Amino acid sequence: MIQPERALHQVLEWGRSLTGFADEHAVEAVNGGQYILQRIRPSLRDISVRTGRDPQDETLILAFYRELALLFWLDDCNDLGLILPEQLAAVEQALGQGEPCALPGFEGCAVLRASLAALAYDRRDYAQLLEDTRRYCAALRAGHAQTAGPERWSYAEYLHNGIDSIAYANVFCCLSLLWGLDMATLRARPAFRQVLRLISAIGRLQNDLHGLDVDRSAGEADNAAILLLQCYPAMPAVEFLNDELAGYTRMLHRVMAEERFPAPWGSLIEAMVAICARYYQTSASRYRSDSAG
Repeated sequence: MIQPERALHQVLEWGRSLTGFADEHAVEAVNGGQYILQRIRPSLRDISVRTGRDPQDETLILAFYRELALLFWLDDCNDLGLILPEQLAAVEQALGQGEPCALPGFEGCAVLRASLAALAYDRRDYAQLLEDTRRYCAALRAGHAQTAGPERWSYAEYLHNGIDSIAYANVFCCLSLLWGLDMATLRARPAFRQVLRLISAIGRLQNDLHGLDVDRSAGEADNAAILLLQCYPAMPAVEFLNDELAGYTRMLHRVMAEERFPAPWGSLIEAMVAICARYYQTSASRYRSDSAG
């Protein structure tokens, strides 16, 4: 498997073709991506007999890390205004359609999409990745616009949008595309679609709870706890969200126990549930809310 230092260098080299791309985007992508792949590697080895896709193939691993870095970059393009609105619109159009960006300074978008199109084990996954990217970008825009607008969302509206803006669907679809995880077929099962929504809701709440102090100090309102406190100042919002998180987690475990999804989906879902304890706490800057962050 490619060493983290070499992988980081490769992702940074690719990221230099994206205006506003920062070292942090590459660092977080490699850290998080490495953790996910470590958790599912035994299952990937087992299915490689069928797919012929090596879990340690450097080309596949780097493509996955770059997709994660792209998601971090897009998130900050919306939250931090790394690029101009017209540039962001052109980038979103290109990434959602799999075409070169109409504006200079974003060549990495076309490079990554062309790479994933060529590497796709199942072409249905590539088409779905484009759709998931369109949904992710739309959710980021909607969340940003809502916090700046005169009307607040309800908690239900916020969470509905947050399920898409956590981008777990992109992560899963990219893994399926690269290592032949047959996600396109699994999506036809209602239980699998339910799992996707549950794990994404869990990820959204984990993210918001862990990032509450950072978001509050930065004046960021796109956070479930902050939204609830704005609407109901006396509400024990953190306790409520922790109860919500526990409930979603129990529901997820029940569905996973009742439905036996093929490898590596069990270990992959477990990895994403555990990512808060592992990834958020070890993130050098993005998710650290304590004094060491």
